[in-house]
Amino acid sequence: MNENPGKKSNAILLMSCPDRRGLIARITDFVYKNNGNIEHADQHVDHQQGVFFMRIEWSLEGFKIPRGEIGEAFSGVADSFSMEWDLFFSDERPRVALFVSRYMHCLYDLLFRYRYGWFNAQIPLIISNHPDASRAAEEFNMDFHKFEINGENKHQQEEKEMKILKKYGIETVVLCRYMQVLSKNFVDKYPNNIINIHHSFLPAFAGAGPYEKAHGRGVKIIGATSHYVTEKLDEGPIIEQDVVRVNHRDTVEDLKRKGQDLEKVVLARALKWHLERKILVYGSTEKRKTVIFD
Repeated sequence: MNENPGKKSNAILLMSCPDRRGLIARITDFVYKNNGNIEHADQHVDHQQGVFFMRIEWSLEGFKIPRGEIGEAFSGVADSFSMEWDLFFSDERPRVALFVSRYMHCLYDLLFRYRYGWFNAQIPLIISNHPDASRAAEEFNMDFHKFEINGENKHQQEEKEMKILKKYGIETVVLCRYMQVLSKNFVDKYPNNIINIHHSFLPAFAGAGPYEKAHGRGVKIIGATSHYVTEKLDEGPIIEQDVVRVNHRDTVEDLKRKGQDLEKVVLARALKWHLERKILVYGSTEKRKTVIFD
């Protein structure tokens, strides 16, 4: 992860713990006593599970604790409340790889947004199992790697892909309509750091041919879902969803066109929130979900 020298440096804490009195006071007091100026703060309590969540961001200008020692200094507060927490900095630029097969709409949308500064990230490469995206990589001055995958070579090709990701220092993988199921070994190396876009409003009409299924049922809305990838196909924690109305006049092609427009927007939002450290994943292994902070 590289720092962006032109971007203001803020500290960002994401945390969760059993809900108790005094949590917000102790957290904000830590920032105040060390001369920090809070710029954003958002919190939520899951009353069913009794869990407290918070995202707090403050300026490091004039902050008394050196950047490299903030985590150690905060650990005393965290331990007293049995917190799970992560510390980030706003001038960090995570390195992102884009995976795609043959549908190019999400890929090009992310690339144009990246070109115009929508994402605080570095995107150095595109990986695909087809040659179609090589032109996009050339247009946007990125490296391109093609790994043809079939039933016999999937394991070997994934090992090569992971070596490439390690070489480039990749922290986040975005599946821009990548039509391959990632293995458990691959997913486990990037927990909550592989973002997928699903071409339907999960869990309805999951699997192949969602638009044909939706059209056959005469649906009145269609949607798109972005989620983190887990070992179980299309069951990872949901980050963002959106819908658009359709009616009896719409053909299957109309549904596909409207659906692809949604996919682009939903995936872009999900990646932006991920990079801005606004997503906190929680819950049991079988029922993990997200808190999306303002």
